[in-house]
Amino acid sequence: MTADDPNGLPGESMLHIMGSKIRSMRKERRLTVERLSELSGVSTGIVSQLERGKANPSFSTLVQLAHGLGISIARLFETEEHRSPVVRKYERRHIDGHGLAADDGGVYELLTPDLNGALEATWVETPPGYDSSDTPYRHNGEEFGLIISGSKDVYLDGVRHHLEAGDSIRYASTIPHWYVNSGEETCFAVWVITPPTW
Repeated sequence: MTADDPNGLPGESMLHIMGSKIRSMRKERRLTVERLSELSGVSTGIVSQLERGKANPSFSTLVQLAHGLGISIARLFETEEHRSPVVRKYERRHIDGHGLAADDGGVYELLTPDLNGALEATWVETPPGYDSSDTPYRHNGEEFGLIISGSKDVYLDGVRHHLEAGDSIRYASTIPHWYVNSGEETCFAVWVITPPTW
């Protein structure tokens, strides 16, 4: 393990940890490298190099990135060697829109500690009248959904599958899919996607 250098700049091991942290936080916020570049004022090339642990940033660059991510600079220096695999309810990270418009009415919270693993698990709340048919999803991977309470219609290539509390569904994410809550109460569900979509 390479120690930090005497001038206070992160050493090689810290750069890889920090790069992984920046990438994970960017994905959790559904930001592209280009969007993080815009928000932080740091070039896309530098952001990309940092995420791969290939650049040794100045402190001011790290401050800019922290600002772009909406976090304190201190969070970039936290180590995750002993990070708990448990995500407490109050620690869930909100995911804006989960790829949808921010005002779509849904609530999305990450149930996995980060997006670095093989799967992404999300707590999903969709109010009555929710309808994502205007923006069907289609991407690589596989999905699994479990309805906790309420009901939801899952459309797979236009075919409706009505799910009630306790029902579950699995499908290839390459099939165009969208969701509708035609019920009278909010639907609470857990959705698992592999690999993570961002």
